[in-house]
Amino acid sequence: MGPGHPERPDRVRVIERILEHERFQPLLRDQASWGTKEAVLRAHPEAYFNAIEQAAPKEGIIQLDGDTAMCAGTWDAVMRGIGGVEQAVEEVMTRKVDNAFVAMRPPGHHAERATPMGFCFFNNAAVAARHAQAKFGAERVAIMDFDVHHGNGTQDIFWNDPTVMYTSTHEMPLYPGTGAASETGEHNNIVNAPLRDGDGSDAFREAMDVAILPRIEAFRPDFIIISAGFDAHRRDPMANLNLVEADYAWATAKLMDIADRRAGGRLVSLLEGGYDLEGLARSAAAHVMTLMRG
Repeated sequence: MGPGHPERPDRVRVIERILEHERFQPLLRDQASWGTKEAVLRAHPEAYFNAIEQAAPKEGIIQLDGDTAMCAGTWDAVMRGIGGVEQAVEEVMTRKVDNAFVAMRPPGHHAERATPMGFCFFNNAAVAARHAQAKFGAERVAIMDFDVHHGNGTQDIFWNDPTVMYTSTHEMPLYPGTGAASETGEHNNIVNAPLRDGDGSDAFREAMDVAILPRIEAFRPDFIIISAGFDAHRRDPMANLNLVEADYAWATAKLMDIADRRAGGRLVSLLEGGYDLEGLARSAAAHVMTLMRG
């Protein structure tokens, strides 16, 4: 994205480093292969896919908007991210693994059907949901997004789709300006639980316990996706919530419990935001350690 940009390669490097710790040795690890255009087209129009592919520069950096840029390696990263999504869904849905975490960048939840924004090009969570539905017959997919920024793109894609529930906790007011509790979708399938500047563990856990988790449970999903942004951490410079690693472990465990009861344990987590490197690494470690206990 260019010098000084918060969405930088070190984000994945610090996650890789912390997952080298001895306690993560039992993890099954794989390098993402190139994703398929078919998977992307379930969530985005072909003209949009082609426009992003064609925009990718051979050298230098180009700006798609004030926040979102591409360099020569971006297209490869984007499509390997899609490949990671496809592989994670396939291995969870075929019971090869209990759950999966995709340590990917760029993130995806701001990408609308035909608009890149907020560092995002394709909506990885939407691609995952559609892949589970198209390839493995998932009938009801629930997405829980605890990134500090609202996933306007995921909400946009599933606004009128009763087969997918999108739920989100996020700081408000904050970029991108969406995510009010009154935004509920055409089929009451959108659940927004906005938090306020300065909120911490108690407010987050109350929002999950009262607004989010009962709705996911009642939806009876057969597959759960986590949009795992860790920028609500108290160290993160991009917002003003005060979560700590234990909150991410707690939320992960709660979602795994629902997955166990309703979805045969099938859960895939996708990295979204998280821009303080220490907070990101520690939070991702707590998240993955909880997934491993499943």
